[in-house]
Amino acid sequence: MNQQTAIKTLLICHEGAPLDQKGLQRWLASFSNLGGVIVLRENRERRWRRIKREINRVGLKRFLDVLAFRLYYRLAIAARDREWERKRLNEICAVYPEADAPVLLTHSPNSREAEEFIKRIRPDIMLARCKTLLKESIFSLPATGTFVMHPGICPEYRNAHGCFWALANGELDKVGMTLLRIDKGVDTGPVYGYFSYDYDEVTESHIVISQRVLFDNLEAVARRLIEIHEASAHRVDTSGRRSGTWGQPWLTAYVKWKRQARLRAFRVSRLSLLVLDSHQVRATTNTTRNRPNKKRETTNEERETTTGLGNLNED
Repeated sequence: MNQQTAIKTLLICHEGAPLDQKGLQRWLASFSNLGGVIVLRENRERRWRRIKREINRVGLKRFLDVLAFRLYYRLAIAARDREWERKRLNEICAVYPEADAPVLLTHSPNSREAEEFIKRIRPDIMLARCKTLLKESIFSLPATGTFVMHPGICPEYRNAHGCFWALANGELDKVGMTLLRIDKGVDTGPVYGYFSYDYDEVTESHIVISQRVLFDNLEAVARRLIEIHEASAHRVDTSGRRSGTWGQPWLTAYVKWKRQARLRAFRVSRLSLLVLDSHQVRATTNTTRNRPNKKRETTNEERETTTGLGNLNED
């Protein structure tokens, strides 16, 4: 979109996440009045707190599985993903012009300086692209609401890495991004839409897939945010559906997913070949059936020869 609306927006994101910090800034400024950006620089204490939470949630043994995946990802996948991120950011920068908005650097979105910054900007809509749960005193400040673009389909895949766990569980129709408004729970607020794309689970990493469910749909998300602000957007009814919270990826789950992904791709490829062969055989059969029987015209010499032979037989 290239026309700004009357919406005033504010973005919360992490330092060192260029697609969010630079890409989403430009995108927001393309259709709204971007009032400011809160950039989070986490300190060691907050990281340790998150690690302890994960250990308490899954246990020490399973947490070692988490660490094993982190190491594998860093050694085998991260460089390729960074290159993809660099290219995608260049594409975004080519479409959306540079944004000029005040920036606050802080350790937490719930800090006093963050609260004061938000109150000063007075946004209609705030987008939270962060790992920290926002206090009600923070997420209730924007007039229209605070929204998350959660990489996972809610309510089935709430909390962290929803796309990864949907893929690991073989629920390929649950791979996508959920646009929802924050409430007191963890990804339990009103849902305003799901967004996905034709992903390749064999060649793409879970990080790339989790990013593309958003960044391949920026224009559609912008339109939905405008509809929300104008009170014309419809909520998705999620009543009666199962709900689940998930955490950090495991190496064992990753290996199982990729093995199943290759198997699924092989089956699809084999089925496609069988269908193609069937169509070719059918086409050949139809061509043979429809081929006209052409009678060769008899030449004068052949007729004379036949006549002569007939006369000889009569003698």
